[in-house]
Amino acid sequence: MSRTVLIVLMAAAVVADQATKAAALSLLSQGTAVPVFPGFNLVLGFNEGASFGLGSGVMAGKPLLMVALTGAVTLFLAVMAFRAQHPLERAGFALVVGGALGNIIDRLRQGAVTDFLDVYWRDWRWPTFNGADIAITLGAVLILAASLPLRRRKEPVLDQD
Repeated sequence: MSRTVLIVLMAAAVVADQATKAAALSLLSQGTAVPVFPGFNLVLGFNEGASFGLGSGVMAGKPLLMVALTGAVTLFLAVMAFRAQHPLERAGFALVVGGALGNIIDRLRQGAVTDFLDVYWRDWRWPTFNGADIAITLGAVLILAASLPLRRRKEPVLDQD
């Protein structure tokens, strides 16, 4: 996978994330669920913490600190993307970087990340998330998949004389 393709994949993740968030911001009202199908709603919300709202109490009102922390991690992951040898690993890092950049843009623009995808089953709810979270999760899966051996190694047969 060339560097150009890597950059295009990162940019595509950012553009898709920001476009869906812009649509959510213009079409949804905060706290009002819009049913799509059983088990899935659109619900506008804002996250000041890390993924899935972790640390939102600690990071509330500190968007620039979150930008600095996630920016440093994102820069490290971008370097890893360009250094990775396996195409799945490179694509995975590119998606993680693109998703992280999408969330960084939100924090700089409005102080919190826009979330709007709500998955549930009966009384159980997954934390509300967005397109950037999907890109980050898919990227992590690709990185893990790249680390799996493609074929089993054959152990050498020992002579039993």
